[in-house]
Amino acid sequence: MRERILVSVPWLLIAALVAVDGWQLWQLNSKQAIADRFSIAWSDDPNTWQANTWFGIPAWQNPFDVWVTQEILWEVKPDLVIEAGTHRGGSAALWATLMEQINPEGRIVTIDVKNQSEDARRLPIVQEKVEFLVGSSTHPKVVEAVTRRAEGKRTLVILDSNHARDHVLEELRAYAPLVPVGSYIIVQDGAVNGHPTWPDFGPGPYEAVEAFLAENDAFEPDRSRERHLMTSNPMGFLKRVR
Repeated sequence: MRERILVSVPWLLIAALVAVDGWQLWQLNSKQAIADRFSIAWSDDPNTWQANTWFGIPAWQNPFDVWVTQEILWEVKPDLVIEAGTHRGGSAALWATLMEQINPEGRIVTIDVKNQSEDARRLPIVQEKVEFLVGSSTHPKVVEAVTRRAEGKRTLVILDSNHARDHVLEELRAYAPLVPVGSYIIVQDGAVNGHPTWPDFGPGPYEAVEAFLAENDAFEPDRSRERHLMTSNPMGFLKRVR
């Protein structure tokens, strides 16, 4: 009997290991795990988001999130879209193109510390609908200028500038009062700092959203907007609910 028990022990260990490996394999092949692995590969590849253009202008956007943003714009029909982070102006041109169909009277205000948008400014749709502000999105004079433009308007905010936690949190605090109930602040690129990409980035937009929600109960993350599974904006579609 003792010999039989000793012989069976290795088989019990093997069975246990197989069970653990099977569980890990199931986790690896779950939808979210696959989406996270794809997100990391997609983010690291220089031929994906960094190669995206709109009307020939660089537009560093995740196509899944652009689709969702289009749906939000259609539902909200804002009079004003505030974009922090112009870069080359491709995304501002993109929002303006959508707004032309959604709300022909709507306008875009885009903000950046640098003026790198000369090519975008030549586009007719940009000349018609986009205003460029040069300066930090959190500078009091810039915030004051944007607040004046938002007065009496149904406003939606897109944050895509400096992705450091403290900067994004300051942006959230500055622009949240401009967003009416039912509209959104879209905080882009919360995927950095291990959510799931670039864990060496340091605290970023995701952590800023966590801190903001802890102090402001007027907004809630609309997780239904992450339905495509691969999003660069986890927890980043913030809807004003009260």
